[in-house]
Amino acid sequence: MLSLGPIDLSYNQLEGPLPKTKAFHEAPIEAFRNNKGLCGNATGLEACPSEINLNPHVKKGNKVMKPILVLSSVVFVIFIIVGITSFVRSRKMKKENKPKEVGHENLFAIWSYDGKMVYDNIIEATEDFDDKHCIAVGGYGTVYKAELPTGQVVAVKKLHPLSDDSVVNLKAFTSEIRSLTEIRHRNIVKLHGFCSHPRHLLLVFEFLEGGSLEKILKNDELALNFDWVKRINVVKGVASALYYMHHGCSHPIIHRDISSKNVLLDSDYEAHVLTLAQLGL
Repeated sequence: MLSLGPIDLSYNQLEGPLPKTKAFHEAPIEAFRNNKGLCGNATGLEACPSEINLNPHVKKGNKVMKPILVLSSVVFVIFIIVGITSFVRSRKMKKENKPKEVGHENLFAIWSYDGKMVYDNIIEATEDFDDKHCIAVGGYGTVYKAELPTGQVVAVKKLHPLSDDSVVNLKAFTSEIRSLTEIRHRNIVKLHGFCSHPRHLLLVFEFLEGGSLEKILKNDELALNFDWVKRINVVKGVASALYYMHHGCSHPIIHRDISSKNVLLDSDYEAHVLTLAQLGL
């Protein structure tokens, strides 16, 4: 067997492992064709199962591979957990930083517990107080028209920084505003609230599409359509508002500045008195 040269075992229905000699190892695959189940360390043949199981290197490799596979699985699971946690945190931060959308009919019904949402929506609606949304300019601030995500339209007065001469302090000013938000009368402009922010001081109130009585009286075309029936109706509305402020409130309110510029009209020429005048605004 050791001196054996070329060999051809084809078509003999042989099976089992080949002898471990040079002649068998170097023989071409054609030399083993059409045999039932030859195996061994030869070109084109499968290794014998017994040789795989008895190979000490294979066993050692399996022993080494098992801990590596376990470690890899643990690391993979850790990466997945860290990735999911980071994704959830990122989504949460984006959600907190993004102006919230609301489906509430009256956004200011939730003013008390989510003022930031109201402020963010006002900034978005006015495009950070762009001039194209400006509807009036006064000595104490500028008024903007803002359409909120709910479809509600409001007037937003951005005040100039408050000085010591204008109000005693911000706390007293805020207290006064809170009392005005409690007023409920059809002929008094509804004040939704006051927003104190490091960048802006804002007063948010009901938007009246008719504008001020002063604007109508100073415009010849508008004044012509403002007949006596409408004028008498406006006078009645102002009188009703003043009576309520003097006698209908738990704490009587003195307006101090009833004038045409502080009487706003809706589309039906119904008068609405602006109570902010009592604050000098």
